[in-house]
Amino acid sequence: MAETIETKTPITERYNKRTLLRLISELLKNNPTAEYSKKQLLEYLKITDKDAKELFEQTIAEMLEQNRILYENNKYKAFIKTGVIEGVIELRKGGGVVRPDDSDLEIFVDERNLNNALTNDRVEVSLFASTTDGMQEGEVIRILQRFRTTFVGTVDKRKNFAFLITNHKTMPYDIFLPSGKLMKAKKGDKAVAKITEWPAGAKNPIGEIVEVLGETGNNETEMHAILAEFELPYAFDRAVERAAEEIPTEIPNGEIKTRRDMRDVTTFTIDPADAKDFDDAISFRVLENGNFEVGVHIADVTYYIEEGSLLDQEALERATSVYLVDRVVPMLPEALCNNLCSLRPNEDKLCFSAIFELDQNAQIQNEWFGKTIINSNRRFCYEEAQEIIETGKGDYAQEILKCWDLAKILRDDRYRNGSISFERPEIKFEIDENGKPLRVFFKEAKEANWLIEEFMLLANKRVATLIGSKKDKKHPAKTFVYRIHDEPDLEKLSSFQKFIGKFGYSINMKSDDAISRTLNELLEKLRGKNERDVISSLAVRSMAKAIYSTTNIGHYGLGFEYYTHFTSPIRRYPDMMVHRLLWMYLNGKRSANKQKYEKLCKHCSAREYLAVQAERASDKYKQVEFMRDHLGETFDAVISGITEWGVYAEIEENKIEGMIPMHDLDDDFYQFDEDNYCLIGHYSKKKYQLGDIIQIKVARANLEHKMLDFVMADSKKRIETDVEKADKEDAARFKNKPKRSHNTKPGIFSSSSSKGKGKDNGGKSKKDKKRGKGSKKNK
Repeated sequence: MAETIETKTPITERYNKRTLLRLISELLKNNPTAEYSKKQLLEYLKITDKDAKELFEQTIAEMLEQNRILYENNKYKAFIKTGVIEGVIELRKGGGVVRPDDSDLEIFVDERNLNNALTNDRVEVSLFASTTDGMQEGEVIRILQRFRTTFVGTVDKRKNFAFLITNHKTMPYDIFLPSGKLMKAKKGDKAVAKITEWPAGAKNPIGEIVEVLGETGNNETEMHAILAEFELPYAFDRAVERAAEEIPTEIPNGEIKTRRDMRDVTTFTIDPADAKDFDDAISFRVLENGNFEVGVHIADVTYYIEEGSLLDQEALERATSVYLVDRVVPMLPEALCNNLCSLRPNEDKLCFSAIFELDQNAQIQNEWFGKTIINSNRRFCYEEAQEIIETGKGDYAQEILKCWDLAKILRDDRYRNGSISFERPEIKFEIDENGKPLRVFFKEAKEANWLIEEFMLLANKRVATLIGSKKDKKHPAKTFVYRIHDEPDLEKLSSFQKFIGKFGYSINMKSDDAISRTLNELLEKLRGKNERDVISSLAVRSMAKAIYSTTNIGHYGLGFEYYTHFTSPIRRYPDMMVHRLLWMYLNGKRSANKQKYEKLCKHCSAREYLAVQAERASDKYKQVEFMRDHLGETFDAVISGITEWGVYAEIEENKIEGMIPMHDLDDDFYQFDEDNYCLIGHYSKKKYQLGDIIQIKVARANLEHKMLDFVMADSKKRIETDVEKADKEDAARFKNKPKRSHNTKPGIFSSSSSKGKGKDNGGKSKKDKKRGKGSKKNK
């Protein structure tokens, strides 16, 4: 029985049910045998306010009803199950953690009891009646469903067999390959292997090569390997391409007559200079009453792709285009995305449009949604449109300048109403014909980008509002696909507040409006400051992730009550769903099946996540490849992360990040001060903290792991400047590592992607390391 309970620093005076539920669940989960009175829980949460107490009562009642907790002898305690449960496992150091489907509890599985389970596998776990270190334990007794069975790696070929040396965070074992299962792969080739069996008690799974990607280090090989690692395709089946090529290109007169004809209205596109798929256009004209008509015209992809067809199935499976450093892997075949559906100039094109009548203050006086036909007068790249905005001269200057005036008002109103401004220059590479990066440069969004952005946001918001706001108690809103963004996690925000306090900054956490307003003020104050990028990155990480859902909760980051994705059906499948649903409802059809569309939303959100991960991996690979030519060179850098295993630093001139391992800080013995996010020298008391400017040398560039190691510029450690020797050293270390331990991830205060981002603990106690858990303080 718990006599006392360690109280927490209050997260905020403002609680919501979700936060309370999580905090209570975490307390009981981390102390499953303890019992707490109502008074102790209120003290733990530092709840004294009457409204907060009522919310606490509601939350406790809900948890009791759902069997999340037990109430016995006037005490609350964790609901500990016995028997067998199902759940998804996540491997950690020393074992894994299973999250049951119907509970917030976590079941620890020791490494010896994993029975070949891998991260994200669905497993059946036998629960132990006892707990160890305050955490319920169990053993995997059956693997119900493998999350994945194919893995990318490098072939290490021997005389009569081979191994696929995997480099995937969810696969810590190398795959044994019998001699007849290699598909002629050579030693050192990148390949994809499929696990065919994993005998009980065997250290390694047995598999076969299913695809040889090519020679390690070759650009095509490495880009295909990144796509394969995230199970993303890099080519279309011939049948899919043929289906796209067979679509008639001529628009029937009968179809034109059913549409609003906008071909006589000035229309233009503004896109990146290298873009080929133009899926949105803007039209503009002055009306007789002095107001302005702005049309947002979106390629009518669903006119050409019938739901359930081969093309539709392929688009759904992909769900999104993927943008790697040197290529686009499109959602639709080229015949559609670059030709038939692309809003190229001086060609009649079918569109789904949102047309707005705006007054001088950019207030909507009328709006119309429906099918149109357009003919774009001019294709602008962003640089051309920007020059017109800056000089007032050029083709269609009057239209572009007036559109910018209106967009500027919309933008100002958006920020005034709670939209958060997370803006950072985009890192781009200049690459040669072989994919080798020659130069790193930055692309900053300017007025031309904002012009297009504001009208796309307006169309997305108004389409969602049109469907979502039409509801009452008797008539709920019809099923629709929303782009939602939850309000920030209050505990993460509290950690962020504590961190920025070290720099003398703060945000107001009294309300959602106060958070967004003061966050914008903070980001504005940081312009030109060394710590700007670090704090901005941490602010982003304290936010929830935007996803697709049929249940609307609004978009917190944009400050919109209703929001969807309507404007990019060439590259996003959710936009195709929105087009189909909107057209159904404009024609008076009944509501679509919510369960069907929610399942599709989850699929699209998952595919989007994989695409983002692949894009980041491709960026990181090119960064490391670029820095291989700069081994031994010195750069100014800003400290972007502090962990117990080293210092992350971002080179100022190109924003490329690497790590200085703790063992390479050779001028003192440094200790990690978790509370103050810094390293302190034991003897010299020298301090390294986030935002500090330091000088570094590039020490190692490991392409296989996409990792850069730095050392301090004044380090006495010898730097290997010979690229080949450095590669051989890394390759030897890589080759002689038959089994790898699970990666420890950096804390929330490290912005490195090379070891996994976003975990809330910057360091672990010895006890936590043993159990594979984050410290209670930072959960």
